[in-house]
Amino acid sequence: MARSRKFWLHLLLLICWAYIGEADYMKYKDPKQPINVRIKDLMARMTLAEKIGQMTQIEREVASAQVMKNYLIGSVLSGGGSVPHLQASAADWVNMVNEFQKGSLSTRLGIPMIYGIDAVHGHNNVYKATIFPHNIGLGATRDPELVKRIGAATALEVRATGIPYVFAPCIAVCRDPRWGRCYESYSEDHNIVQQMTEIIPGLQGDVPTKYRKGVPYVSGKEKVAACAKHYVGDGGTHNGINENNTIVNRDGLLSIHMPAYLNSIIKGVSTIMVSYSSWNGVKMHANRDLVTGYLKNTLRFRGFVISDWQGIDRITSSPGANYTYSVQAGIGAGIDMVMVPYNYSDFINDLTSLVKKNVIPMSRIDDAVRRILRVKFSIGLFENPLADLSLVDQLGKKEHRDLAREAVRKSLVLLKNGKSTNDSFLPLPKKAAKILVAGSHASNLGYQCGGWTIEWQGGSGDITVGTTILDAVKSAIDPSTEVIYSENPDSNFVKGNGFSYAIVVVGEPPYTETAGDNLNLELPDPGPSIIQAVCGTIKCVVVIISGRPVVIEPYVPLVDALVAAWLPGSEGGQGLTDVLFGDYGFTGKLSRTWFKSVDQLPMNVGDKHYDPLFPFGYGLTTKPQSGRLSSAAAIARTQTSWVIAIHDINEVA
Repeated sequence: MARSRKFWLHLLLLICWAYIGEADYMKYKDPKQPINVRIKDLMARMTLAEKIGQMTQIEREVASAQVMKNYLIGSVLSGGGSVPHLQASAADWVNMVNEFQKGSLSTRLGIPMIYGIDAVHGHNNVYKATIFPHNIGLGATRDPELVKRIGAATALEVRATGIPYVFAPCIAVCRDPRWGRCYESYSEDHNIVQQMTEIIPGLQGDVPTKYRKGVPYVSGKEKVAACAKHYVGDGGTHNGINENNTIVNRDGLLSIHMPAYLNSIIKGVSTIMVSYSSWNGVKMHANRDLVTGYLKNTLRFRGFVISDWQGIDRITSSPGANYTYSVQAGIGAGIDMVMVPYNYSDFINDLTSLVKKNVIPMSRIDDAVRRILRVKFSIGLFENPLADLSLVDQLGKKEHRDLAREAVRKSLVLLKNGKSTNDSFLPLPKKAAKILVAGSHASNLGYQCGGWTIEWQGGSGDITVGTTILDAVKSAIDPSTEVIYSENPDSNFVKGNGFSYAIVVVGEPPYTETAGDNLNLELPDPGPSIIQAVCGTIKCVVVIISGRPVVIEPYVPLVDALVAAWLPGSEGGQGLTDVLFGDYGFTGKLSRTWFKSVDQLPMNVGDKHYDPLFPFGYGLTTKPQSGRLSSAAAIARTQTSWVIAIHDINEVA
């Protein structure tokens, strides 16, 4: 009898232990389980507070481990210029991100947060990162494979700082250069923008064969989740006014502004950001027809939709005037994660109240959370929530700077070369008695990088590590050539110094978003006076540093050569001199129409009354100088022995 009791006692204990083991097993923590199984298991365990926390993204300035834990926050971001401290290292970034993550991991379910950042031309918030040319320049390369490599390099540099998510690429189709974000657009032509979505597999990795369309895909720890933005029509606003109204019929919206989103979805883009702008008077952040109806249901996008910075606040004509309504309208439209970014308790309280009152159905909350978790699982955040220092050497590495230099070379558009077809001026000789380098942008790294660099609006001077145009000229020329720099010389100075030729570098100061809206697009002072003083006196090449075409028609007859260099980034100096001095040829083609007068705007290729100064697709070409196999060989050549091969030259004067 005693043996029988002992047997049944042991059996009961085994059953209990088996039950406890089963209870402890959480499918969502098992990487061997399919993602949908993990999502379903986790969501079944989540409270309303935990779900709404996942939908909340806050700025790092108001984040802490305690805030992450107490409010169950799902995401943190760095806005433009928001950094751990001035000139923070990659390790500093990793440590900061991990500190926030530890707060998230200490919650009941341990759901990791996802950290996002604007990396729109390289890892542009971070000191010493490689700063690539802005998108307008990359569009001029017509090289999707190059853009894919830039995406891969950017992903490595972002991961070096412990961040797995970037708010890029911008796939706007800028239809009016008066818009302050036009340089964030690859082109006025949606076909080029579609081609440049190849940056997405660069950032995220190539989608496997037969992978389900619309499902987010990130291939590993050296890749990041991407974000196609800004959905939809942000580049078509009236008069190019930022955040304004895009007035176009549905066919126009779908044929011009929508195609690149389909390409992005096919390539597995993880997230899509909604535009501040309106379509025919309806705010995109409140447009259920386009966000839920078209993006989610028609295009079958399965990642998550994120708002822009305080995007739901701006649903009302006076931002934040009726925040509860804005929450209702934004979430109801289909936005899954809200970039709050500061007043997170207000957002959480209002959304919680709206759900409890059945104003917003629980099904809408579940849809949002399901999408957010899908991205987090696809990135591998549950398996590897904490970053390490294994990739810190990727930040600003030489191979990435060489890639940026290549991108600069390919982005440069030669608009004029010589005052007649038989009198080409470029390439420049490296060996000359004395040359002048002049202009506001010749020795200013911040200016050549543009907005979204270190600070939100960009900056002036040595804001990060890179090579100015002046320094690159000094490195490229023959040691016997004297280089004189004068930022703003007068004609007497130019006449009295016996210069062989001049390189004049002028353009726009940095700007971002609304601060860049410009109704006249005149070349800023002192650009015009510098061109007149220098190019009216000696032979010169003028290099325009700008985020868009500007008014240059009055100055074209004065110059011997004219180059559109866009916003070339940290390696802009050497990329430019590589081509100016003939080590490489000019190959870039305009990705936007260069107008004669702002009175013509908006004017895009294919318009009935198309009369540009330089048409879409224009760009003169040169060949590398014969025999330039090494820098030593280049130095040995003299001006008279050079063989210059130029083709496709059209006089513009």
